[in-house]
Amino acid sequence: MKKPGRPRRDEVYKRLEAAVEELRHRFGGLPSPTEAPDIWKDIWFQEAHNSTAIEGNTLVLKQVAALLTEGRAVGNKQLGEYVEVRGYADAAQWVYGQAIEPDSRTGGHLLTLAEIRHVHHIALQPVWDVAPHPDATERERPGSFREHDIQRFPGGMAPPPWTDVPALMKDWLDDVRTLRKRTGQEVERVADLHARFERIHPFLDGNGRVGRLVTNLVLIRTGYPPAIVLKRDRIRYLAALRRADSGDAGALGELLARAIIDNLYRFIVPAVAGPARLVPLAALADKRASSNALRVAAIRGRLRAQRGTDGQWRSSRRWVDEYLRTRYKREP
Repeated sequence: MKKPGRPRRDEVYKRLEAAVEELRHRFGGLPSPTEAPDIWKDIWFQEAHNSTAIEGNTLVLKQVAALLTEGRAVGNKQLGEYVEVRGYADAAQWVYGQAIEPDSRTGGHLLTLAEIRHVHHIALQPVWDVAPHPDATERERPGSFREHDIQRFPGGMAPPPWTDVPALMKDWLDDVRTLRKRTGQEVERVADLHARFERIHPFLDGNGRVGRLVTNLVLIRTGYPPAIVLKRDRIRYLAALRRADSGDAGALGELLARAIIDNLYRFIVPAVAGPARLVPLAALADKRASSNALRVAAIRGRLRAQRGTDGQWRSSRRWVDEYLRTRYKREP
């Protein structure tokens, strides 16, 4: 028997697979940060802002952009908040570059333990330099597994004893490496692996941030754009993680799939597609269809369009022309 919500979820996965296949066949897959720095810069700002905000960071996007592009700490925030974003952004930049053009440290593997430790070190060292974890020993510095047991979290999840972490991480890595065997629903498997990483909680601090960074490293290496979990979806994300702790990673898989689709159509496709660039519907309205008519068509699924994180619908001239050519054929 299919679980509730499964047909809708499967439809989201189909949309994702179709979009990724189109990206591969029409545009040769994801461009590298070297080839398309502007695309990755936009993704970089959004990920550094949203992923740290999920953990409680209060910098707004404009402050993140000023920090990352100009090195300016705009506003009256605590120093720790700025260095947290800076560390995450540096780690994300490393992930983007290594995901598409890996160096010799991977040994041909999809992911290695050395890479996970390295991501943790980059992301957490700036924070550690300002305010090291009060309970950490010298052996638990950034890049090192915890040697403390962690109390049960409010949601009920209890991380395993620290002595089990090395073996659990080895098993986890072995399962990550099977993702090369495509099954058609890799994102749900990635979601399950992401939740398992968080349950293992291999580090004393920074597991949520590093878990999302490593998840994106895996996604990009398997041909998907990165997923940005938006701060507005924090409650849904945490609830989906709790469901995954109970053995149902479906909600988390759907959330990641939707995030990837949003990234794909918001940042990547418009930049690589040229004439198919996505723009607000108001820019596409003319005598044939008002912006309101296009919006209604987009909501009903008759016009191919993407709703951005700002709530605004966007489409392309190509998609609008295609809709206008066929709209009367669709109506009874």
